[in-house]
Amino acid sequence: MHSSNFTIPARNIRSSRRTRPGLFLAAVTAARWLARKMSERRNLNALMELSDEQLKDIGLSRGQTESDVHVYSRY
Repeated sequence: MHSSNFTIPARNIRSSRRTRPGLFLAAVTAARWLARKMSERRNLNALMELSDEQLKDIGLSRGQTESDVHVYSRY
């Protein structure tokens, strides 16, 4: 038998883990949307816990907090 110098080429690990850029962008966009919605929900819950007097102090009424037109966010 003769020896052969044949070697198996190493696979490029990066190429085997490649994903489509559009799929990654869609996942990032979905994660940002979800984070924004969760933040909006936390803000709404915080407003709903305030009394009418506390809402008046910050210039809001109960009706404004229950409508989708007025968006209040705390940062």
